[in-house]
Amino acid sequence: MPSPHPRLPLSRRGFLIAGTGAAAALGLAAAPASAGNRRPFGRFGSPAARLTPTTLYVDTRGRGDFTSVQAAVSTVTGAGYTLVIAPGEYRETVAVPAMATELTWIGASEDPRDVVVVYDNAAGTPKPDGSGTYGTTGSATTLIRPDGFTARWITFANDWLRADHPGVSGTQAVAVKVLGDRSAFHHCRFLGHQDTLYADSSALTVFARQYFAHCYVVGDVDFVFGRGTAVFEHCHFRTLTRTDLSSAPYGFVFAPSTAGANPLGYLVTRSRISSEAPDSYYKLARPWVPSSDPTARPSLVVRQTHLGAGIDAVAPYANMSDSFPWQNQRFAEYRNTGPGARITVPENRPQLTSAEVESATPAAYLGDWKPWREGC
Repeated sequence: MPSPHPRLPLSRRGFLIAGTGAAAALGLAAAPASAGNRRPFGRFGSPAARLTPTTLYVDTRGRGDFTSVQAAVSTVTGAGYTLVIAPGEYRETVAVPAMATELTWIGASEDPRDVVVVYDNAAGTPKPDGSGTYGTTGSATTLIRPDGFTARWITFANDWLRADHPGVSGTQAVAVKVLGDRSAFHHCRFLGHQDTLYADSSALTVFARQYFAHCYVVGDVDFVFGRGTAVFEHCHFRTLTRTDLSSAPYGFVFAPSTAGANPLGYLVTRSRISSEAPDSYYKLARPWVPSSDPTARPSLVVRQTHLGAGIDAVAPYANMSDSFPWQNQRFAEYRNTGPGARITVPENRPQLTSAEVESATPAAYLGDWKPWREGC
């Protein structure tokens, strides 16, 4: 299968190395050495000749309207703004308010390795004001609340490390949490360890649609999780090795928490899963039934996707709680390939029928919203 993003290296060995700057820790150059000698916004113009009155330019070196992403977001007064973000490492947390609808972020170099929004809070990190710890949602480097959000060529990362904080039990460290309906990510990267990508919704009764195309997602424990209606198309999921564990499983790729009333959860199609860990050390998924919604029925369909040897082919699913066995949830596969997709114990790998698969398509999940027409 061709690479879902030909510019993304397939390996992230050494990802998030303790004691280094974020650019080195993420295995990338946050801004090319020649960046100071070229136009930071490429074909997307500049503050002096901006594309529209609602286009804002962000550049760490001061050549735009703002030097931080949050500063730019804080000036958004309505719908339809665009942030053009120059190459650089933006070490900050960013919270996008719900009123900033139809907001677009564009990485100006058109290479997601160049524009990195990163921070290092975890669920167990104490808040500076002494009011407790951040919790999972509060750990998010980027929190996206509005409907109609689009990102292209951006890296969202959380470089908090367990090894640096051995006394912290809340090791969830979210790179991005997405709540809004019609949220689309094209050619983006999501880097972290536990709970990297939180594809969620704003309420149990809200079925937020999200679309991820040609994206790269890295992590170890439940690193794609939440109750959103999310489609992952032509994406690459990469599981990390771990030095703090000596036996399998190291973790789980997906942990959906789909509301029971929502007929559609996560759909993964024409994608692939690779691993830096030993063979069979990862599970494909486990269901998350949170205490806030004991009626949840997690839903995940993985179809026509290459599953590498890192996935346990004999028992690809596990329980998060014995009270909610995975067999009672909505997990299914269809025509997957690779060593991690072998059907050795049929009852451990529910398969869609040819009739059922007709309803497992991006169009069926996303309805009248067709974000693939907006992709680059």
